[in-house]
Amino acid sequence: MAEPRARVLQQKGHPNFAKELRLLMYAYGDDREPLDETVKVFDEIVTDFIIETCHEASRSAQHARRQKIKVDDFRFALRKDAVKLGRVQELLQMDKVLKDWRKAFNENDDRIATDLVGGDGEDVSAATASASAAQAPGGRTAAPRAAPRSSSAAAAGEGVAVDEDGSIAATGARKRRRKSRKENR
Repeated sequence: MAEPRARVLQQKGHPNFAKELRLLMYAYGDDREPLDETVKVFDEIVTDFIIETCHEASRSAQHARRQKIKVDDFRFALRKDAVKLGRVQELLQMDKVLKDWRKAFNENDDRIATDLVGGDGEDVSAATASASAAQAPGGRTAAPRAAPRSSSAAAAGEGVAVDEDGSIAATGARKRRRKSRKENR
């Protein structure tokens, strides 16, 4: 098995994330069109990081005598960097919340579709009116107003809530941090 840096050398000259990195650099204050050499170096650094992290996760899976890499292997690989590990956990939690919302949304759609067809003997015009009432102003079905929270997030007083306008608002510790930052300004 080749070492991560050796694999990067095999791909040298073929940028993987050039377009995304240009936009990221611009978002962080660089010129709209950064130098090609800068993007190339940044691309090599990012590619190297991704390959090394995957390689470390692979080693963790091999140590556990598994053929497949699991999410926990990536958590183990990033355990020494609290910021990256926290971001990974935040994204995984948000992924779970979104899956729960999609599930609730699909269940709601099935119920409305049955009502529209008149599956339970209800009048179709009444079902259409109830379906219209369940829709948001943009014509989409309204999302749940509060996200399900994991037990660890509930214990810590953290979570995610949806405002009346449909935007996601942070609660708990994140909200307190934002408030303290505003006060310090």
